[in-house]
Amino acid sequence: MKTKTLAMNGLVAALYVAVTIAIAPIGFGSIQYRVSELFNHLVVFNKKYIYGIVVGVFLANLFLSTIKLYDLTFGVAHSIICLLITIGISKFIKSHLLRMIINTLVFTFNMFIIAYQLHLALGFPFLITWGTTAIGEFVVMAIGIPIMHFLNKRIPFGKLMD
Repeated sequence: MKTKTLAMNGLVAALYVAVTIAIAPIGFGSIQYRVSELFNHLVVFNKKYIYGIVVGVFLANLFLSTIKLYDLTFGVAHSIICLLITIGISKFIKSHLLRMIINTLVFTFNMFIIAYQLHLALGFPFLITWGTTAIGEFVVMAIGIPIMHFLNKRIPFGKLMD
């Protein structure tokens, strides 16, 4: 891995953790709005961002989660699965905007993984928890689309990794 790629991923991981810390009270549980999830959109610009995002998720869950083992297993797996699906689909779609819409839907649908985790760890009802976590994920990721689209015009995310 190039030094620049490593540094950029370190920055992404640090930002993910910092934002998660700032919103920690609303970033965990059956109703969650983890604002740092908008960083998931970075993979639509360059697949190399997956490393920083996954490390950020791991560290945020390690430092902040009250159900660490579950969050480190299911939470990190959820991110890896969704990011890999988005990277795979992105090979066939040129538009960054459409990629972010698809990414939002991929993350939202796959919140069943987090719902299952919360069901196992805390006994939350699976279907209701899937619904509430999916709504939170959708809201954050959808709000992230115009933000990341605008920022990409100012700071070309794809070229930062080259």
